[in-house]
Amino acid sequence: MTDAPPTGAASQAANMGNALLQTPVTADLQADLQMALQGGMLTSAFQPIADLRTGSILGYEALVRGPAGSHLHDPAILFHVARASGKAAQLEKQCLRVHMEQFSRLGVQGKLFLNMGAEVLAMSGQEAGMLLSQTGALSPANVVLEIVGAQAVPDCSQLRQAVTEYRSVGVRIAMDGLGEGYSSLRLWVELCPEYIKIDKYLVRNINKDPLKQQFVRSICDIARRSGARVIAGGIETLQEFHWIRSQGIRYGQGFFLAAPGYSPASRLRAEILAVLPTPALHQQFSTSEHLTPTVNSILREVPAVEHTRPIAHVYAIFSAHIELQLVAVLRDGMPMGLIPRARLLERMARPSYRAQHGRQPCAKFIQTQPIIVDHQTSLQDIGHLISEVTSEHQFDGFIITKQGNYLGVGTGFDLIREITALQIKAAKYANPLTQLPGGVPINDHIDVLLKSRSTFYVCYVDLDNFKPFNDLYSYRKGDVIIQTAASLLGEHIDRDIDFLGHIGGDDFIIVFRSQDWRSRCQRILDRFALETVIFYQPEHLAAGGYTIENRQGVPVFHPLVSLSIGVVKVVAGMPLTSYQIAEFASLAKAQAKKIPGNSLFVERRSLVPDSALQALRKDNEAGA
Repeated sequence: MTDAPPTGAASQAANMGNALLQTPVTADLQADLQMALQGGMLTSAFQPIADLRTGSILGYEALVRGPAGSHLHDPAILFHVARASGKAAQLEKQCLRVHMEQFSRLGVQGKLFLNMGAEVLAMSGQEAGMLLSQTGALSPANVVLEIVGAQAVPDCSQLRQAVTEYRSVGVRIAMDGLGEGYSSLRLWVELCPEYIKIDKYLVRNINKDPLKQQFVRSICDIARRSGARVIAGGIETLQEFHWIRSQGIRYGQGFFLAAPGYSPASRLRAEILAVLPTPALHQQFSTSEHLTPTVNSILREVPAVEHTRPIAHVYAIFSAHIELQLVAVLRDGMPMGLIPRARLLERMARPSYRAQHGRQPCAKFIQTQPIIVDHQTSLQDIGHLISEVTSEHQFDGFIITKQGNYLGVGTGFDLIREITALQIKAAKYANPLTQLPGGVPINDHIDVLLKSRSTFYVCYVDLDNFKPFNDLYSYRKGDVIIQTAASLLGEHIDRDIDFLGHIGGDDFIIVFRSQDWRSRCQRILDRFALETVIFYQPEHLAAGGYTIENRQGVPVFHPLVSLSIGVVKVVAGMPLTSYQIAEFASLAKAQAKKIPGNSLFVERRSLVPDSALQALRKDNEAGA
């Protein structure tokens, strides 16, 4: 459960709240609680849970707020009064109803994470269907129950049965507060939750605390083995953010990313998105696997020794391998740190030092705070991480692991060389305005999918009536509306399996492998219509366009800028080339542009090269 950190005036309010928690619950507070429960005075704030790879929003945690202007507005006091009044279960169920109704009414996309006490959850299993029947348009499949207060349930059998009931109607389960004690770990084994949330205590200053780091790595290792997704809660600084990402943790939540709000943010702030891997680097390379370039590309398999081996043994390894710069030290296969060649040889070159220290365990000679990252960590993330620590680490290198086990090392030199090469390649092929991959990588990506005999959808996206807008409002605003379109398109793809490119000008290509591609396209059109109104003068919005003179001096009315999306389906095994597919998509886009406003056209005919192209060409000529 994540909520506002007390700062400034909020700190004074928090202190007052803490004082109230120590005082007896008065009759007035109990009466206020009863009014809140019966009078619809509870409200919901929603805090985004973000995908730390792509910047998209996985879902939102719902946080209750009591009546405005009263002590019960503070959720801690609200629940304190409810527990003291014997109405905690009633309050929790009412919160569920309020959260689901408000979330459904807002029409927000994504999952809804609902906190529910373990004790209340254990007693409510038979009510699962009834409680979730009030979700409105919200599908139970998009509801995730976060179990809190695991220590309050001495017997897991009733809770396990309740979880089974909720799962039977489509709900998913999350374990909240991982790191608070043995009880939560025991429940993890018993309930096999789909999501594991790391407690904010563990995340706070984790970039500086090796013990917390090892604890979180262990949690992530267990999560991988159990198939659970990990969410890091309480991320409040850039340094915590980079460390969390460096471990391959996919999802995060906290005030650094976004604060709770009554109208949920549909995307992260621009300054947060700016520190994620850029689209050009993320998409343009490794297209056969569609992965961000990772530290695997600079992995060096260097010798590793157990921590009990004498330092003289490490010295002998360096002496026998003059090219070796680092040796890793392990404890039962898990990395502890690195011993750099230069430092050790400088010490061991003195016979007196070798005689005095040669038998000491090598663990005494490792770095005190080694950098350890998962093998799937992106090059950009490790670059950020290293930039925040001392130059000592940059020189010595970092350890690369897989599921917590030692794989090898990476060096600062290799990292800089690889990132520089990627930046040069990205700059060569990326569109300079959006930094999205251009024509060459788009064709390369389609060729890879054709060779792999995959089924996919190619969407040609074009801005309608863009030139008149550019002429009237200036090229700078024209650039901004193109960048807005690029950002929206990027938000609505799954970067693990989909691809976004910028051909040039106001033309984009999306290659979808997501099965819900149609709904993604529709959301793009809806969002574009909403988010571009800020670019127009009020009178142009009211008229639905503007009149400007053409080159002959004749006044011509032009509608507002809109998006047209033409879609073609490429079935696995079709005898097509990327160039033929590009023409199919272009012709489908031309059909979409015949539809006024923001429009989607899906070509339903099979893409047999000659006959389909001829049919599409005739359609376009007929509509010209």
